[in-house]
Amino acid sequence: MHSPTAPAVFTSPIDPGVDALWERRTELTPADGTARDLVVEAVDMLDAGHARVAFVDGATGQVVVDERARRAILLCFRLLEMRQTSAGVFHYHDRLPLKREFPGVRVVPGAVARWGSHHAPGTVLMPSYTNIGAFVDSGTMVDTWATVGSCAQIGKNVHLAGGVGVGGVLEPANAAPVVIEDDAFVGSRSVVVEGARVRRGAKLGAGVLLTASTRVFDAMTGEELPPGEAPEWSVCVGSTRRKSFPGGEFGVPCLLVIKRLPEGGRHDKLLLESLFREHGFAL
Repeated sequence: MHSPTAPAVFTSPIDPGVDALWERRTELTPADGTARDLVVEAVDMLDAGHARVAFVDGATGQVVVDERARRAILLCFRLLEMRQTSAGVFHYHDRLPLKREFPGVRVVPGAVARWGSHHAPGTVLMPSYTNIGAFVDSGTMVDTWATVGSCAQIGKNVHLAGGVGVGGVLEPANAAPVVIEDDAFVGSRSVVVEGARVRRGAKLGAGVLLTASTRVFDAMTGEELPPGEAPEWSVCVGSTRRKSFPGGEFGVPCLLVIKRLPEGGRHDKLLLESLFREHGFAL
C-alpha cells in the first residue's frame, strides 16, 4: 500500500497563464490568438516530454497530477479550429493534428499517435493508438490494436499486449489517470480504466478488467488488498466473486493475485505463460 505521506509541493513547468485562461474558458474562441499560442506551447511541452499530466512521486509512491497540463489539453478544443489533415491516403478532420516527431521510436505502419502524447526513445508502436496527454516511457511496446487513452501514464519496459485498452481521462477535473508502472505486463485484451493502477513489475493475464473500484484478493491468503491496484511484483488474473442482489446472486469481476514475484525479478514470456497456464489462464 502506498505511503500516506503527502507528496512534495509540485510546481508545473507549464505557464501559469493557462490557469487564467481556464477561468474564462467559456469566453474563448479560435480567434483568441494569444490564448491559442499559450495553449499550443503547453501541449508542445507534453509532446516533447518536458511536461506530463501525471507521475509517481518517488518519495511517497503517490500519483501526482498536473491539472494545469490537463487544462491546457481541454482548452485546445475551444481554441483550435477544425482542420483537414492527411497521412498518406488517409484524411482527417479534427482540431488536433497527429504527432509528427518520434525521435528514437520505432513506429510500425498503422500506428497512430496524437500531438501532445509523448513516446520516449526506445519505445515500439505496433499498429496501435495513443491519445493526447499520454506518456509512454522507454523500452515499452504498445502492441497491435492496443490503445493508450488520454493522459494515461505508461512506465519503462512495459508490454501492453495485443488489444489492451488503457482508459483515458480528461474530465472530470478531479479524476486520476491510469498509471502502469515500470516493468509491468498487461495481457492480451485486458482493460485498465478509471484511474486504476498497475504497480511496478505486476503481470496481468489475458482479459483482466481493472477499474478504480475493482476488488483485489490474494489467492494464497484470502486477504483483501487495496482496490483498483495490481500489487508490485505480482501475477494477477481476472476472477469473479459472488454478490447478492435483489434478483439473486451473481458473479462480479475482481482481480486475483495468484503469485508474488521477487522484487526486480525478470520473467521471460515463456516462463510467464507457463505460470498462467498452470492456474488455467493465458497471456
